[in-house]
Amino acid sequence: MWTLTGFADEISPDLTEQLDTLSEESIRHLELRSVWNKNVLDLTDDELKQVKTAISECGVGVSSIGSPIGKVPIVEDFAPHLERFRRALQAAKVMETRYVRVFSFFMPEDDDPDIYRDEVLERMGALASEAEDAGITLLHENEKEIYGDTPSRCLDILTQVNSPALRAAWDAANFVQCGVDRPFTEGYEELRPFIEYVHVKDAMAGCGQVVPAGEGDGELSETISALRDSGFDGFFSLEPHLAEAGTYSGFSGPDLFKKASRAFKELLRKQEVEWR
Repeated sequence: MWTLTGFADEISPDLTEQLDTLSEESIRHLELRSVWNKNVLDLTDDELKQVKTAISECGVGVSSIGSPIGKVPIVEDFAPHLERFRRALQAAKVMETRYVRVFSFFMPEDDDPDIYRDEVLERMGALASEAEDAGITLLHENEKEIYGDTPSRCLDILTQVNSPALRAAWDAANFVQCGVDRPFTEGYEELRPFIEYVHVKDAMAGCGQVVPAGEGDGELSETISALRDSGFDGFFSLEPHLAEAGTYSGFSGPDLFKKASRAFKELLRKQEVEWR
């Protein structure tokens, strides 16, 4: 049985409205990226505890810390970012989740990413090493303008770092927006051994417009079928981006979040997949 979760800050910056909307959709987990217009890594210890208390009282768990780690230029000093990463590990412990989402660093515009390959691998290895020591699994999200934007470079990171603490968060829409017009066809098979988490959003090839699941070119139906047949048993995190899509976050609002949730549930029903 698969588990639904979602970036609740796409609903509202207000925690109560986030939880109310999740309840209406019978979603019992959230991916914690921000609340009260503050990034999760900028929340104080008291604020983290406040969030934990509120969600626990509603019977909601945290599927992952939706951190921005790795969304900085590769040419910037790594030491301050590594220290910020340690805050993400602390947040995961407070929220009692085993996952922290990460990225593989912005590439300088017009430069060949291969120039920075060794530095990316060294940094990702350092993150994975600390995560492994902390009992946390990092989820690398394929994203625009970072080193790991295409299936081949994602595979390069995952195989070369070769750590059980570094897995993949599959995001079909992001692949489409990077010019991978058929992400399942072009990348699923080679990345499947590393896929431990799935972001649910879809996009149109060419223009890159984000649309509800099943309405774009992300081959979500094919992906669902293959994951089901492979015995996948993990989280599917709604990240609709239906109203706004920015570099560090997106927004949908309650109504569009519900629309995205129901579109994905319909895809699951068509394939007779159960969820919770």
